[in-house]
Amino acid sequence: MGLFPSWVRSRFDAAVAPVAGWLNALGLSPNLITSVGVLLLLGSGWAFAAGDVRLGGLLLLLSGLCDALDGKMARASGRATAFGAFYDSTLDRVGESALFLGIALFFISGGVPARLAPTAAAAAISALAAGLLVSYTRARAEGLGLECKVGVVQRAERVVGLGAPSLIFGAGPQGLLLFALVTSLAIFSAVTVVQRVIHVYRLTRGGSGESTAKRRALRLADTAAKGRSGD
Repeated sequence: MGLFPSWVRSRFDAAVAPVAGWLNALGLSPNLITSVGVLLLLGSGWAFAAGDVRLGGLLLLLSGLCDALDGKMARASGRATAFGAFYDSTLDRVGESALFLGIALFFISGGVPARLAPTAAAAAISALAAGLLVSYTRARAEGLGLECKVGVVQRAERVVGLGAPSLIFGAGPQGLLLFALVTSLAIFSAVTVVQRVIHVYRLTRGGSGESTAKRRALRLADTAAKGRSGD
């Protein structure tokens, strides 16, 4: 479970389901929505680097909406494929790298006081590295046939936790709000990685009646059926 309670996720899912149906009715493909999402995320990174933090936050939130829609479209239309899930996850990592690179450039180009710039840039790099590890730990576990969705900060929390305050408040006085947000993301993402390592250790410590190969086959079949799965 993430920081968002299940009822929040359920209501959000119910709200976007009609939009996914409408996009399917237009004949748009889930992979197209995935591509639009990563372009928005690249634009968000550019906006942060250029100092337009509110625009960066808006584009980040819109990319998160696309990330929610593509999977729903794929499942609702029966077009969920293993390649779609792979394509979505890969582009998410590309976009996330561009996002935090843009934030790091904002910090070192005067977005925060000069004395804080190295620390702030390091926080952005740490948030990126931890976020990538959050995704990797789940992907690696699922490649072994193990469920691994635990953790306080998943993709939805990262997108909303960074995007919404940035859109509403900008970078804050001397960029300190954005610095605090990025630092918090780095910390909570690192905690999530530790939670997932412990979770997988507990699952594998006593062994299992199923073979690793069988679990992997089941996981691959489940991925193809469900489409995009986030991180």
